[in-house]
Amino acid sequence: MKKIITFLALAICTFTQAQTFTEQDTLRGSITPEREWWDLNYYHLDIAVDPNEKFISGKNTIRYKVLDPHQVLQVDLQPPLSIEKVTQDGKELSVTHNINAHFIQLTKPQVKGEFNEIVVTYSGHPKEAVNAPWDGGFSWKKDNNGKDFVATSCQGLGASVWWPNKDHMYDEVDSMLISVKAPKGLMNVSNGRLRSVNKETNIYNWFVSNPINNYGVNVNIGDYIHFSEMYQGEKGALDMDYYVLKDNLEKAKEHFKDAPKMMKAFEYWFGPYPFYEDSFKLVEVPYLGMEHQSSVTYGNQYKKGYLGRDLSNTGWGLKFDFIIIHEAGHEWFANNITYKDAADMWVHEGFTCYSESLFLDYHYGTEAANAYVQGIRNNIRNDKPIIGIYNVNHEGSGDMYYKGSNILHTLRQIVDNDRKWRTILRGLNSEFYHKTVTTDEIEKVIALEMKRDLKPFFDQYLRTTKIPFLEYKVKGNKLTYRFINTVEDFTMPLKIYVNGTAAWIEPTTEWKTEKIKGDLNSLKVDPNFYVETKN
Repeated sequence: MKKIITFLALAICTFTQAQTFTEQDTLRGSITPEREWWDLNYYHLDIAVDPNEKFISGKNTIRYKVLDPHQVLQVDLQPPLSIEKVTQDGKELSVTHNINAHFIQLTKPQVKGEFNEIVVTYSGHPKEAVNAPWDGGFSWKKDNNGKDFVATSCQGLGASVWWPNKDHMYDEVDSMLISVKAPKGLMNVSNGRLRSVNKETNIYNWFVSNPINNYGVNVNIGDYIHFSEMYQGEKGALDMDYYVLKDNLEKAKEHFKDAPKMMKAFEYWFGPYPFYEDSFKLVEVPYLGMEHQSSVTYGNQYKKGYLGRDLSNTGWGLKFDFIIIHEAGHEWFANNITYKDAADMWVHEGFTCYSESLFLDYHYGTEAANAYVQGIRNNIRNDKPIIGIYNVNHEGSGDMYYKGSNILHTLRQIVDNDRKWRTILRGLNSEFYHKTVTTDEIEKVIALEMKRDLKPFFDQYLRTTKIPFLEYKVKGNKLTYRFINTVEDFTMPLKIYVNGTAAWIEPTTEWKTEKIKGDLNSLKVDPNFYVETKN
């Protein structure tokens, strides 16, 4: 068998911060030749979970469409899990293993346009989460009554840490059946709608009818009790279901009132909830929480804020449960609009962090939203650019959250028209409905709607750590000003206040002078813009 990944060794590289990438990084983070020729159509993940042994076993049926005839197909699964066999049409196939990547030699001719299936049988002790959800895997816990309380989380680490799949974000499966055999007396909750339960085997079958990214798939096993409500949304009646530990039922009924409030605010700003067909669920888990599609996980201890803390230090962060609002906000930005490459993770986190302020805006007013965004600005480190390194599964700076939010808030000020800003946000969710995207695509749509060249703006804020500094001089009623600490050709409209009256200037990197009414010694820059100046 010819060597199929020789070229990938060339992708081992070192970038300016002395970080080294490996062949495995490239196998995970790039659209390899063994991935690009086939398009995901359907998964049936069928597994048994044994908490006593911390062991899982089962199979994943992968249906795909042939885009271009090839005979080698890449599937990903991370040790210590192992592939036992791969079959197509009942015939066992040869597999070449390269740690996390597995290359399947197909014997059946792959004909363009046809749909084929492989079945990957696997088992083992999956990685145990060390600090979920940041260092994920399986969380094997017990509830207060000593019953098993189990959940998965895998963003960044990769879905292949617990099930075999095409572990790259560019290709989302069109639909999926998730069958999980849970211990007797416990329930499994996964994505989509519950299709059936086999009472004899305790197998729960959940069906996802919409495209879903691989890290959004989850297993949650516990001594759950269920309650629900019907929400009348933009696309009609939406089932909102809640699964919590039995001891927390009354507490959850009160605390989860934030969920319909979230839905009302985000449908207003972003457009219809993207997964009406699959319902919306909040599921209690033994870690903080995660944005699993239509199965948002919750572990914020029934507290307002972030585990009881206000991330903005303004008081506004205690007006809502951070995990309900933030993780559910990802249904629009992460699950509806999904990045193709981890380098563009800010598309998930920047927009969703910003959604927290939009929740406040809808329910408490724009001044509350402004104060919140300005407050979280204090958490920005500017340690490295927000955009990561492409094709090696490399995320950028954690500033993608707080700085990302402030970038978008600054754009909102430039638009200076909330109806237009809302149109832009809703337009993104319409234009990229159930799609994977790049930062460049997001930039172009916003620029087109704003009718501005935003390339220098995004280059400045996403691809450098420099914050624009407004340098200015006052002489009588003349203001001389420019931006420094910027990329070449940076320009941005800026609202200033003179004697409390608003005025607009548009600094560039070159000095400008203009007459402005009022006492210029009172000049203040609108704090909603993420810039620095001497005042």
